[in-house]
Amino acid sequence: MKKKELQQAIKEKEKQLSKLEQHIYKSKTCAEVYDKLVLEKAIQKKELDDLYKNKFVERVKKLIPHKKTLICDYFTK
Repeated sequence: MKKKELQQAIKEKEKQLSKLEQHIYKSKTCAEVYDKLVLEKAIQKKELDDLYKNKFVERVKKLIPHKKTLICDYFTK
């Protein structure tokens, strides 16, 4: 149920953003509200992504060592 609520909240934020987008250059207050909504939408998207992730797989990925690519590796090829 949490996933559906987050999806609806994100859609609502997108509607609000589309309405405010026309007015962000006219008023400083509108620009601040727009920025706040963008931030809230990003937080909600991150929460939704976290709900879709498989927690067991994420723990296993942390345990398995992987080779890190260094910047010098790009120049040697």
